[in-house]
Amino acid sequence: MRSRLCRAVAAGWLAAVAGAAQAGLDLETVKLAANGQYTQLETLLETEAAQRPLGTRDRHALCFAYSKTKRYDRLFACLDQLARQVAQGDRRTRLFGLDDATPAIGLMRAEAQLELGLYPEAAAQAKAVMDWIAQEGSDDRDFELQAMSTRIVAAVMNGERSDAEKLLPRLEKMSTAFPLFDDYIPVRVFAVARSLAALGRFAEAATLLEGDRYFKLRRFLDNLFSGATFQGLNYWMWADLPRGYLLAKCRLETGRISEAKADLDRLLAIPAASANGEIYWLMLFDRGRIAEQEGQIEEAIRYYRQAIEIIERQRATIQTEINKIGFVTDKQTVYARLVTASLRVGQQAEALEIAERAKSRALVDLLAAKKEFGPDTASELARLETADSEIRVQGATDVAQGLRTRSQWSQTTTDLRQRRPALASLVTVAPASLQAIQSRLRPNEVLLEFYGSKDSLVAFVADGKGVKAFALEAAGLEEDVRALRRAMTEQEEAVNGLARRLYQRLLAPMYQDWAGKDLLIVPHGVLHYLPFSMLHDGSNALVAKAHLRVLPSSSVLLYLTMAPHRPTKPLLVFGNPDLGDAKLDLPSADAEARHIAKGMAQSTLLLRAAATETAFKELAPHYKYVHVASHGQFNASTPLASRLLLAKSAQDDGSLTVNELYGLRFSADLMVLSACETGLGRIMSGDDLVGLTRAFLYSGAHNIVASLWEVDDETTAELMQDFYQAVAAGVSKTKALRDAQNRLRLRHPHPFYWSAFYLTGSGD
Repeated sequence: MRSRLCRAVAAGWLAAVAGAAQAGLDLETVKLAANGQYTQLETLLETEAAQRPLGTRDRHALCFAYSKTKRYDRLFACLDQLARQVAQGDRRTRLFGLDDATPAIGLMRAEAQLELGLYPEAAAQAKAVMDWIAQEGSDDRDFELQAMSTRIVAAVMNGERSDAEKLLPRLEKMSTAFPLFDDYIPVRVFAVARSLAALGRFAEAATLLEGDRYFKLRRFLDNLFSGATFQGLNYWMWADLPRGYLLAKCRLETGRISEAKADLDRLLAIPAASANGEIYWLMLFDRGRIAEQEGQIEEAIRYYRQAIEIIERQRATIQTEINKIGFVTDKQTVYARLVTASLRVGQQAEALEIAERAKSRALVDLLAAKKEFGPDTASELARLETADSEIRVQGATDVAQGLRTRSQWSQTTTDLRQRRPALASLVTVAPASLQAIQSRLRPNEVLLEFYGSKDSLVAFVADGKGVKAFALEAAGLEEDVRALRRAMTEQEEAVNGLARRLYQRLLAPMYQDWAGKDLLIVPHGVLHYLPFSMLHDGSNALVAKAHLRVLPSSSVLLYLTMAPHRPTKPLLVFGNPDLGDAKLDLPSADAEARHIAKGMAQSTLLLRAAATETAFKELAPHYKYVHVASHGQFNASTPLASRLLLAKSAQDDGSLTVNELYGLRFSADLMVLSACETGLGRIMSGDDLVGLTRAFLYSGAHNIVASLWEVDDETTAELMQDFYQAVAAGVSKTKALRDAQNRLRLRHPHPFYWSAFYLTGSGD
């Protein structure tokens, strides 16, 4: 039998007598892997690869290092090359003494896909590993056990709980060769416990982990024979931390608070724990929950803040804890807890700051896949990616190196924020301070910012004097917004009652703090779908009471600065592009575009086949006002694929996506998107929509007017004509839009016709 314990003991013994029988590189590779020094292992083998082609043994070790440092851009290419080498007959690997690297390749792929949220792909890859083991008659039971657990976790994460429940008994029944001595026993125990945790069956998982005595023996023997014990080291820290945290989590979730507290305090005291960021923040968060349950709010705040500091060290928060403990704690939950705890002790300004950090974190996560944001940004992101790789090393034992890495990351991000603050807002958590927000509010304007989770909703009201927080009713909010939108688009009379109900819920509690003032509204979650202008107090709509503008985050105020050069050309209009389908024609958009262009001297009008994506990219940066009367499409599953539809050309396909917009630069004072659904962004557990409006703000547009649903062609043309007449006369954008909406609602009272449009930006 080929026991992984035997392999580990042998590897450790060989490392202890380095140079006696094996080549130096062999021993160094094993030693670095055993010590969790994956970055060093990666560097060693990349240096070797620059001098000679790597064989399967070294290639497998390099892929293994990439999987641990989460270098996915390199991992998948490495695995592809490794698979080709195995197919050519070079099958053995150095690490763990595998006779065939095939199952290791498949499992690394599956775990990476799981971490990246590719749950169906992860499940399919894990099943392929199991099928290969069955066909080959292999005794790779550890890979088989891990693969089955990965299938279960992937099913749970993909919403297929019933499938996961069916797979669990199969995992529990998987045999081991020698029930009393086989080191696969703790592998199976942990695989089952991880799967149970994913299913929320924490009590059963705790019982399994508590009864696993063989793991302790395995760890003791390996450390003893490897020499780690005599050096005061623990080569099994990579396994101890997730296993220990999983047990603590299970005890906490089943009400065993004192035991969970003792577990977490012990784990947090381990120096190497802080280097294991993806587990460390979870430990801190749950320790904060315990402190909060014990009434120690200040202590809870301290733990929550520490957890957030860990979360914010990376550009992308990869869900590596799924592989280790079988479940995911939404990182936004940490922010929500900290906001609530801060308000409990009267720290209202601090709570607003944390809410802004949550919104910033959500935006950074959504944009994490982008490799550049316009000219000269690729090198900036490359530096961040390098820093990310360093701090994602799992199970590191070199605490001093971990501290140096975090210091380097902090310096890299601080430097970026100073040199390129707008770019930093997309790739790092860089919220504005309350003082900075207050200094950028317009005269007579009040900030009304919402922040909430499933169970709570808070409204912050800030002006030049300070900030107040109001606890609002969260229950049923999403249902009310959905009902209003349904009544709105179907033009039902029920919309009036819903508008009054939402006014009482969202605006009435803080009326005395904003009455007579203009409003800068920062929505959150489902409120991004809500047309605030039509909320009604029983006597009149909000649009009759105040000038309104909307921002995805109040921190955006810091980046609403006009471009260094102001365009000299007045107005560029795109109308009714030829999309190759008569069903998509917008005759009223054609008339709207002609009328708007006619009303402003020296305008450029592009209609039908001339209204191309290429023309937009080439001409829009040179105009003060840009108007697009076409279709817009929101892609909920892939927000960066949301798009404006324009005519095709030889250079472009006519689909102007959010992803492309982040790479363009404009200097427009006003961008009007008179299209369908251009204002919708994906509702996240956090905030900040990756919609067309946010992309245009980053690209340099000073103001954007966009719509929340598929608008009526004729009434939109009326509204836009009134709006542009006022803008041309020098009226501010917020007043021009408000006046146009108020005039239109006199002619067409139902809010479907006039409340779809909202303004994002400076409002000037």
